[in-house]
Amino acid sequence: MKFKATYDGNHDTFRVEFLVVPVGGLSFLVNHDFSPLEILWTFSIYLESVAILPQLFMISKTGEAETITTHYLFFLGLYRALYLVNWIWRFYFEGFFDLIAVVAGVVQTILYCDFFYLYITKVLKGKKLSLPA
Repeated sequence: MKFKATYDGNHDTFRVEFLVVPVGGLSFLVNHDFSPLEILWTFSIYLESVAILPQLFMISKTGEAETITTHYLFFLGLYRALYLVNWIWRFYFEGFFDLIAVVAGVVQTILYCDFFYLYITKVLKGKKLSLPA
């Protein structure tokens, strides 16, 4: 269901099937154990790593974003970046390493890098996030 007060159908042209179908296929091909629960867990990890793409696509298409949206996206990305710290900690102190979760987290953090740069150079200086022309 779409919240009509803020939904802009003219700019929402991202085709989510371009994310869901490849992620679904990848979760069947690369998983820890070929069981329904494991495939669903792997699907959720892979989908979470690329779920930000529609929002980033919308920002790139409109060229700007509201301040509250940029703060939300920044802290969402920071949360995922802190997962990397958690995985390093767990590897060194617990010997635990999950390649699927680490690779998906690294992919998601890389997708945020450009947004992080714009956030730090514009929003933290009190400007509205707008992309260079």
